[in-house]
Amino acid sequence: MDETADRVLKRYRAAKERRAAWETHWQECYDYALPSRTGAVGGATPGEKKTDRLFDGTAPDAVEQLAASLLAQLTPPWAQWFGLSVGSEIAQDERGAVAEMLEKASAKLQSHFDRSNFAIEMHQCYLDLVTAGTASLLFEETAPGASSAFRFTAVPLAQVVLEESIEGRLDTTYRRSEMTLAGLRERFPNAALAPDLVAKAERDPDLRLPVLESVTPVRHSFRYLALLDQDGPGAGDLLKEGRFDHSPFLNFRWLKAPGEVYGRSPVMKALPDIKTANKVVELVLKNATIAVTGIWQADDDGVLNPANIKLVPGTIIPKAMGSAGLTPLETPGRFDVSQLMLTDLRQRIEHALLADRLGQTQNPRMTATEVLERSAEMARILGATFGRLQAELLTPLVIRAIAILRRRGEIPDLAIDGHLVDLQYKSPLAQQQSRQDAQNVLQWLTTASGLGPEAAQAIDAGAAARWLGRALGVPDELIRETPSPAGIDPAQALPGVLPAVASTLAGAASARGGRHG
Repeated sequence: MDETADRVLKRYRAAKERRAAWETHWQECYDYALPSRTGAVGGATPGEKKTDRLFDGTAPDAVEQLAASLLAQLTPPWAQWFGLSVGSEIAQDERGAVAEMLEKASAKLQSHFDRSNFAIEMHQCYLDLVTAGTASLLFEETAPGASSAFRFTAVPLAQVVLEESIEGRLDTTYRRSEMTLAGLRERFPNAALAPDLVAKAERDPDLRLPVLESVTPVRHSFRYLALLDQDGPGAGDLLKEGRFDHSPFLNFRWLKAPGEVYGRSPVMKALPDIKTANKVVELVLKNATIAVTGIWQADDDGVLNPANIKLVPGTIIPKAMGSAGLTPLETPGRFDVSQLMLTDLRQRIEHALLADRLGQTQNPRMTATEVLERSAEMARILGATFGRLQAELLTPLVIRAIAILRRRGEIPDLAIDGHLVDLQYKSPLAQQQSRQDAQNVLQWLTTASGLGPEAAQAIDAGAAARWLGRALGVPDELIRETPSPAGIDPAQALPGVLPAVASTLAGAASARGGRHG
């Protein structure tokens, strides 16, 4: 075995032992909130029935709603949820040309995302994130000629082992998966396999070989190793080795507790209520069975045989003379309190999983003010989570996408450093603060223009329009940087324009709120 492979295997096994404490907790969360997922330990058969222990569907429904809300609010499908904007150090006379180039690069990036399987796999990651608190997305480059340069895979938590760096990033990733010999040769065409292993796999085409992939940071890059993790022929054989400028594994968390590597989820917080509600429904169903069929008693008179009695309409049950025969047994009490308990438990579960605040509104006809208040509440609730997802998921995702297309020559050489090119998020949740800032500016413009001509002269209408355009995510090519034509007084035109701008802003917010719930 190679010395490097031996060191990687030792680190992986040590990290897997540290992860073992989480596995039972994760499996419990999957059993009660996301039974369709493989879970934390794997080994499930596709199509296997996994709801035998599940009697209440409140938690699975709330998990799906929260995952759908995250997808719609952070990375909405078929919508440009990010953009590239001109940095602060670009000269004024060059901003127009640079903005046009960045707009084309953003459109190219979005086109590749739309043609890939990003929306499908991202939704699976959000389900893992909400249920277990940690998710992993594998971002690979496709072969030339494919419809998209991007290919995504939502890696099951059962396959992932993580380590945290000193900076608090999950940049060391181990993934252990199983492949057939055909799949292994397709993924690693240049791998040199042991002859004994090849012969064994050819005799059994269904034989699955365990493959360990590791990505570890080395200075300003990431080292990639793929090797066989098994005993016997081929143990520790190196399948592939390489380097990445940006890690292909994007690991992100919902909430991080101090001193812990893996994240904690809202399902973990609501798990006591979820288990209690599940048990209450189970007891209600058992009580309902007793109420429908009843409990019966009979005298052992030598005539009545309870094993041959069927309680169906029209049945004649024989009994001895003078015996009581078959009589119902009165139940000691009723279980009416269960409905009160269930209502309270389900409300707490929906509150913990944000279904009562992020779910679909019952009244589709909301005013613009109601929509803005609902958006502000959503931003307040998801603010901390969005900040973590922006740092661990969204920014590395866009940077790796730019690196792939830049290497292919489809976009110019861009460096997102905030000075020349800046990354701008345009998702509904990210735009909430911009909409609030725009409302404040519009209120100031309306107030200043109503104070009279002298106050209106202090307003730079052109600069105000450009600022509002950037705050609302208007493409840079639609914003003219040159002053207004001669003969038009911006201060005089401004009062007539402001009501229309305010109405449009409110209408756009109302439509956006109704569309995303």
